Amino acid sequence: MLRETVGSINENNFLVRPHLELVERFRTPEAWEKITRQDLAALNERVAKLPDQLDPEPEEAKRFDVVMLNAELGLLRHESFKRQQSRIAKIASALEDLGTSIPVVAEQQELIADIQTDDWWADVSYPMLEDARKRLRNLVHLIERTHKNILYSDFIDELGETTEIDLPGTGGSVPGNEFDQFHKKARHFLNQHLANEIVAKVRSGQPITPADIHELQRVLVAAGIGDTDTFAQASQRAGSFGLFIRSIVGLDRAAAKQAFARFLDDKRYTRNQIEFVNLVIDYLTQHGTIRPGRIYESPFTAVAPQGPETIFSTPDLDEFFNIIQHLHNTAAA
Repeated sequence: MLRETVGSINENNFLVRPHLELVERFRTPEAWEKITRQDLAALNERVAKLPDQLDPEPEEAKRFDVVMLNAELGLLRHESFKRQQSRIAKIASALEDLGTSIPVVAEQQELIADIQTDDWWADVSYPMLEDARKRLRNLVHLIERTHKNILYSDFIDELGETTEIDLPGTGGSVPGNEFDQFHKKARHFLNQHLANEIVAKVRSGQPITPADIHELQRVLVAAGIGDTDTFAQASQRAGSFGLFIRSIVGLDRAAAKQAFARFLDDKRYTRNQIEFVNLVIDYLTQHGTIRPGRIYESPFTAVAPQGPETIFSTPDLDEFFNIIQHLHNTAAA
């Protein structure tokens, strides 16, 4: 990489001419075979600052490299790298929020989920960190700008008396409250077990029963994921435990298309109407259910800016919302 960088330097640039002998020397492979500390010092002091002509990489990728480098150095030196660990986990969480709609992100979903767990960091090695750096560095620029806001403070930081506080759920590792950790572990586990009979039933849109919920919770507990408190919190946040599970595993696309089969009839409906329904199916496939109010937001407004009332008749619209409510109810146990 260094030789490629030196090779791209324009020798006609007036900034380069004073260092031309050094640049020409390190353009050859032979110069790198027996490199000395003095050579490295000269490259660092005189060549590193020169402009090269390589295609610029995203700034975010290079910043991610620095974070990973410091984590690797901390590991190899047997020094604490909790700060870098926290930043890497937050980056992984932001990538996970992008969902699976971006193919290059979807390909790394398993790694992204693993990085957010305590288990991954408990046995982390240098090759694991380097592999993660290479696989994620070209994805970090995709993170939404809302996750990149920089906050500036203008006050004197004064250290008072210290008190040790136990933070439940942190496990002395990746920061985050107990429910966030539970949610990430449940997401990773369930997406690895979509063929499980009850998980498949949740995805199929069939009505689930209290017995199904009990079995789902038993499976999660057996895998070391969650307890009574986190299950109750999940139910409260999603409206029910079934809806919580559906929000993770989504709705099977075939089931969603079957539910809206009449609306996909191109003999009866226009291209705009069919496109609108397909957007809803895409959303259900990823998120499992959809609130009626969500349909009045992006991306649905790209097809119906003023809402579905402008493209569907009242009877069709009533049936449309009835289907949405039915799919919601099937997971509401």
